[in-house]
Amino acid sequence: MCGLYASIGIAPDPARIDLVAHRGPDGRGWAVHPSPCGPVSLGHRRLAIIDTSDAGLQPMSDTSGRYQLIFNGEIYNYLELRERLIAQGEVFLTRTDSEVLLRAYVAWGAKCLDELRGMFAFVIWDARDKKMFAARDRFGIKPLYLAQTPSGLAFASEIKQLAGLDSLAGRMNVARVHDFLASGITDHTSETLFDGIEQLRGGECISVDASGGRLLTARRRWYPVPANRIQLSLKEAAEKFHDLLSDAVRLHLRSDVPVGSCLSGGLDSSSIVCLMAGMMPDGHHVNTVSACYAEKSVDEKPFMDVAVRASGSIPHFVFPKPQDVFQTASDITWHQDEPFGSTSVFAQWCVFAEAKKLGIKVMLDGQGADEQLAGYHTGFAHYLAGLIKSGRLLKAGQTIAQRRDLHGTSAAAQLMRLAPQLLPAMLAGPLRKRYQRMTKGNWLETELIAMHGNPSGALASSAQHAGLGEPHDIASLCEVMTFGSNLQMLLHWEDRNSMAHSIEARVPFLDHPLVEFSLALGNEHKFDGAETKKVLRAGMANVLPGEIVNRHDKLGFATPEQAWFRGPLKGDIIDGVEATLRRFPDLLDAKATRRLRDHMLEGSMPVDFTLWRIVNLGIWGERFGVS
Repeated sequence: MCGLYASIGIAPDPARIDLVAHRGPDGRGWAVHPSPCGPVSLGHRRLAIIDTSDAGLQPMSDTSGRYQLIFNGEIYNYLELRERLIAQGEVFLTRTDSEVLLRAYVAWGAKCLDELRGMFAFVIWDARDKKMFAARDRFGIKPLYLAQTPSGLAFASEIKQLAGLDSLAGRMNVARVHDFLASGITDHTSETLFDGIEQLRGGECISVDASGGRLLTARRRWYPVPANRIQLSLKEAAEKFHDLLSDAVRLHLRSDVPVGSCLSGGLDSSSIVCLMAGMMPDGHHVNTVSACYAEKSVDEKPFMDVAVRASGSIPHFVFPKPQDVFQTASDITWHQDEPFGSTSVFAQWCVFAEAKKLGIKVMLDGQGADEQLAGYHTGFAHYLAGLIKSGRLLKAGQTIAQRRDLHGTSAAAQLMRLAPQLLPAMLAGPLRKRYQRMTKGNWLETELIAMHGNPSGALASSAQHAGLGEPHDIASLCEVMTFGSNLQMLLHWEDRNSMAHSIEARVPFLDHPLVEFSLALGNEHKFDGAETKKVLRAGMANVLPGEIVNRHDKLGFATPEQAWFRGPLKGDIIDGVEATLRRFPDLLDAKATRRLRDHMLEGSMPVDFTLWRIVNLGIWGERFGVS
């Protein structure tokens, strides 16, 4: 887990890699090579996890000196690949997974990507042929940004490394800002909120030819969205899911430094902690770190305690305080590079800060399960629509009643959310827009957004950029959330929060054999009436305590925003909205925005994430000088 920077044709500037010293405090490397298109810079900051000796410093060269590697991530099956390469005659000089990646590329070229199990973003420079190759892992766990300037091309781990390059003047990308404000979604396309700075999507690679005096680039998707479907009984599916998740956790425990885990008390993180506990050496216990609150509506400590007892873990708790939200907001935003959607990111920041104090350098987390298994309650609309379209009206009625009893969601509210799923797209879009205006007013209806915003909406854009249609059932919803609308944003937050504290965050649920299996399962193994993630519950029934297996509430990484915003943070929120309106006077309808803020703060409508998005947009603009 590290930070990287590479450029062709742009004046070498070692400060570009030093901007992300937090990503790699254990080593620094910088090299410049010639090319017909100008200087080639390679920079690296190292966080030493596997083979912590200086043998792992980068840029790393093969024995011939032809290939130079800079790499961020981990290759979890590096031991198995190493043995395969040794059998082919390769001789290794280190015990690092970085050298395995480099030699795999030398031996197999870009086809090596298919052999990797892990999270990665890397750049390789071929000094003989004057070509550069860059790639990102299947699901976008590790970041890789790029920017084209009049001088050349640059790659980086974080946006801030590219933001000051020639021709990149810190202008906002209004379409993506619109998506963020309206839907709370980022990272759902190749674009960022900074005009002119893009990202390689998960599963993409790019080749750059600098041999002829003019840069020639070829970008492609190397990992297609899996399209397989399998039919298994619940028992067969649960057993296979358990085996795949167990194997993923086993591989993700490979490390030469201490490993712990985030624990929320939900199904996903508790599954990881309980599996980890069964794999620890004798006399060793899992260290868990959790965020807790005095507000019982969002506090999951009772479930955390259950998971800790069942796994024999050593628990550590942090209690995020509302007064710290605005004290840390600017720094968190700087590390995130873009505005973030809720104060849950602040809570996650506190968890990684505590892990840093404890000396834990690797943390396993549960990201990815909700996307591949449709664990969010918003998925019920797609589930019910599928039941109705297939004529299973009785099952649909029973599910609505069960959700009302288990989750407290009224039948009227369920039917209102269901309606857009049953209507043609040409009617569903206007209906969603009308519903949003009825509930939140016209605060986004300005000339600037009308001219440069995204009228099709974030979900449609994410599906389009992933090469998928709009979701119409649970299976297609899982594909869009995994490859388009949701997962990459959560991974962005996790990567930046963990790396801000020089910690490697690992996500076993995104081991690709497990994801491919989950996406191939039928709808019935994900939803059953009011029960979500059925196959996970069944597969972990003999591992997790019953109190967690049978949970039906859904909190995620929640914070008590309503209590905070109407209480100790009310003045800060009022001032924050005003600061955003001053910073971007043409972006929002000021009168409608203030009305929305006041209705939420005074109690005439519930507080939701919209308020924080407005406030944090201004913080982002101020910190990065965005115009």
